[in-house]
Amino acid sequence: MNRRMLFRLLVTAFLMGTTVATATAMAGSMDSHDSVMVGGAAMYPSRNIIQNAVNSKDHTTLVAAVKAAGLVDTLSGPGPFTVFAPTNEAFAALPAGTVDTLLKPENKATLIKILTYHVVPGRLSAEDLAAKVAAAGGKAELKTVEGESITVSKDGDQWAITDAKGNTAHVTIGNVFQSNGVIHVIDKVLMP
Repeated sequence: MNRRMLFRLLVTAFLMGTTVATATAMAGSMDSHDSVMVGGAAMYPSRNIIQNAVNSKDHTTLVAAVKAAGLVDTLSGPGPFTVFAPTNEAFAALPAGTVDTLLKPENKATLIKILTYHVVPGRLSAEDLAAKVAAAGGKAELKTVEGESITVSKDGDQWAITDAKGNTAHVTIGNVFQSNGVIHVIDKVLMP
């Protein structure tokens, strides 16, 4: 909850004769329902990764790829998962025809490999990433569900995610909490 909202809540509580403790409790309950906007849609922490992702206009390609790969049930499951979610623009930046080729049934194994390379077991918030990077001396290796590692580091005030080929994506929206994990929106597709 931002400071302005908390201030309004406290002023309202004062005018209504409510105690600060009650106002604080109300604020805490509001925090549990806060959502982050991604692709023009609210991402609710009470929903799972798939339930939220299907509403983002910026992730229609990713959702189509997840469906084609047969990963909907997995990413709807209990997890927890940390997903580095490329936008439609990130997929569009791939060489012409790449996405169409990957979505063909005969390329399902390759598609699964690429998509699971964007998923790390566990719920890693930006604060968790910071702790791992600090403990590792500036760059932390994270093992993906696919089996290979990605490297996380800070690039100015942004998180940088470097893939096995040396390409770097940046987190554009972080800490999008889900009931079964967290999403960090990224601006490039990672390749194992």
